[in-house]
Amino acid sequence: MLDVELEPEDRKIIVDAIRDIPDFPKPGITFKDISTILNNRTAFCTLMDHLEERYEDMEIDFVAGIDARGFIFGAALARDLNVGFVPIRKKGKLPYTTISEKYALEYGVDEVEMHIDAFRGEENPRILLIDDLIATGGTASAAASLIQKAGGNLIESCFVMSLDFLGGKEKIEKFAPVYSVLGEK
Repeated sequence: MLDVELEPEDRKIIVDAIRDIPDFPKPGITFKDISTILNNRTAFCTLMDHLEERYEDMEIDFVAGIDARGFIFGAALARDLNVGFVPIRKKGKLPYTTISEKYALEYGVDEVEMHIDAFRGEENPRILLIDDLIATGGTASAAASLIQKAGGNLIESCFVMSLDFLGGKEKIEKFAPVYSVLGEK
């Protein structure tokens, strides 16, 4: 695995493009709005160039993106790497036969799904999982489990940001190495 880290000046470009929204979705929470990376040409290209450089020699067959912001980064990266993209969606959003995985929320349970044939019948495909943020790790762990259920070989899980103090990184590391572009934020 190539250990390509983000250059300090590139990190600053991306970090400076993230907007903090205080008290969203509830008081005391500061939401990290990545839509401001997406509409900032320099920040978005800096991020995507970094991810392409990191993963270009890892012989990845598919990039799997978690609903919904992982779709944006995942689809763009899949195109850059010239590989397929697999959406991992919230329950009930995919039109064909799916497999699913439930995960615990603070008050209840949620579920993610992917098409049963998402990897097009490839034998032991190499998969990169991507999303914008890892916090508690519930959704990412469910996605990693889905990838394994479908016969995928999860090479790495990639996140733009991680909130390490919430313990999600440790949950997902049980499935594969974790890379966070910006580290703890």
